[in-house]
Amino acid sequence: MSKFYARRRVSILAALSGLIASVAIFNAPTASAALPTPVSAATARSYLAQLTVATEDRTGYDRDLFPHWITQSGACNTREVVLKRDGTNVVQDSSCAATSGSWYSVYDGATWTAASDLDIDHLVPLAEAWDSGADSWTTSRRQSFANDLTRPQLIAVTDNVNQAKGDQDPATWMPSRTAYRCTYVRAWVQVKYYYGLSVDSAEKSALTNYLASC
Repeated sequence: MSKFYARRRVSILAALSGLIASVAIFNAPTASAALPTPVSAATARSYLAQLTVATEDRTGYDRDLFPHWITQSGACNTREVVLKRDGTNVVQDSSCAATSGSWYSVYDGATWTAASDLDIDHLVPLAEAWDSGADSWTTSRRQSFANDLTRPQLIAVTDNVNQAKGDQDPATWMPSRTAYRCTYVRAWVQVKYYYGLSVDSAEKSALTNYLASC
């Protein structure tokens, strides 16, 4: 092969590589949630085996028993911190409210450009936590749980998807995006393990089945 044709081939390959990269960027989600990375599937399986199995009891539950969206720094509360963390090109005003940006909801694959279209999901719902042990916690510990930015517990997702989830556990509700389910159950088990919460039998069975395919 002559040097001319060799150089021409390299140029064509470089151009094609650039085109492929451009298409990939164009087709990629405009934003991606930045949930703290959950433990591995193997670790989650180990944690799950150590969780107490118990019947749930919602007696006395009240959402107000979990003080949430507390101030994190300056004028920013927990919701606003998560919106900033999980979005792309998020602009906030002087009161820390998100005025623009883009958010990709990993539960359903939707992209939003208005913060009002997002809820901050407690991955392990507050009522679920109450049912499985948080009823015996101090208010301070419930506040820490409801505003936990360190564990994979808070994530910005499409509001009506979060509302449809409600207080359900993985035995009755999972993200519609199957690609996210492994991450979801790993996070669920990690949060329950960290806080010493129990699981009911149907919940444990569902988690076991999902983790088996992770």
